Amino acid sequence: MRCEDEKKSVVRLYCLFQFFFPLLLWLPVFYEYQKRMGLSDPQIFSIQSFYYLAFFFLEIPTGAFADLWGCRLSLRLGALTLVAANLLPVFWVSYGGFMTHFFLIALARSFVSGASNAYLYDFLKSRHCESEYKQIEGNARAYGLIGKVVCWAGIGALMKWHITLPYWITAVFAFISLLVVKKLPEQPVHAAVAAGNAVTSPGAYFSKHLFPVLRILRTSPFLVLLMLQGIGIFVLARICQVNLYQPILGDKHFDLVSYGWIMSLMTLFEALGSARHNWTRRYISDVDAVSALTILIAASLSWMACAGKAGTMAALFLFAYVTGLAYPIQRQALNDAITNSRYRATLLSMESLVDRGICAWVVTFIAPFVADGRTGVFLNISSAATVVFTAVLFYIIRKVRRRAVSIPRASVEG
Repeated sequence: MRCEDEKKSVVRLYCLFQFFFPLLLWLPVFYEYQKRMGLSDPQIFSIQSFYYLAFFFLEIPTGAFADLWGCRLSLRLGALTLVAANLLPVFWVSYGGFMTHFFLIALARSFVSGASNAYLYDFLKSRHCESEYKQIEGNARAYGLIGKVVCWAGIGALMKWHITLPYWITAVFAFISLLVVKKLPEQPVHAAVAAGNAVTSPGAYFSKHLFPVLRILRTSPFLVLLMLQGIGIFVLARICQVNLYQPILGDKHFDLVSYGWIMSLMTLFEALGSARHNWTRRYISDVDAVSALTILIAASLSWMACAGKAGTMAALFLFAYVTGLAYPIQRQALNDAITNSRYRATLLSMESLVDRGICAWVVTFIAPFVADGRTGVFLNISSAATVVFTAVLFYIIRKVRRRAVSIPRASVEG
């Protein structure tokens, strides 16, 4: 196969994987499903906090696994785990069942979160076209979001027809993603295994892989700042689109059927942002754009907190569009700052670890606000805290960049 044909094939398969793997049909209705199964608000939000906490402990081991034994294998394990995870709520309907379900979801997504980005970036870099990463990643994300637009539009009605159907269909999509991964070409394992220094003990694991990663972070303040810069986008996106989406609509007196089509339209706006994000470079650099877009995302939260039905929908659509713009820009900036591909998946997982840890902490405060009907108050607090954090971080980033003759890059000897 010619090089260009191989690139097109891998990009096509990558987009297919990003279409099916994240297609969690139950996302707009899982809160309602768990309520109907008898769970209380404190139980539901404790599960969500545990979910993010599980990510916190799983991200680094799974990222290191991808670096050491190959991103493709990590993607396969993630897809296989996702199939099992989506069948649990059908057969094990209890607090323990939902807790295990979300733990397996966290494990599946941890296997994929750093490995998928690293696989694509390293593949493009090996063919000297890593500059195309942001556009391909944005397109792949847009295709996946379009799939959600189509599927989520009628999910409320499907749940009314058969309450477990969203979980069955999601399991089928996860299985399709597993078949897609099997067609991806294996890339050379560029970590310790390739050098003949396979990790055989916990001590070797830390000395040969994690210690160099920690050294990279210690000597690359700009990379650490870029990781912190992504916190606002990721945390607000998860809190609004996953944890508070259904309570927000419930407070505004939307019915169950509308949950699906509103999230479908939100996803359409997010897809538009992901696919057409390059226009921001005409006015602002990628690093500065992340800060500006984070503040705009935070402002949309305050808007939906005080708006009526129509205003809430408009704020949700703005939130989704700006999130779509921000994600591929932030991914490109972060990947460009990592020059040693040997540790790319682990470093990307390090960023996810921080994001999930913050999410786990934030979710612990949600239940009392939701139970008391003060969801809007929580949105305003989150918005204000994000604006302050982003402004302070923006100042520090500008100061570091002015001080440095050149931007520090994430690299390590060896």
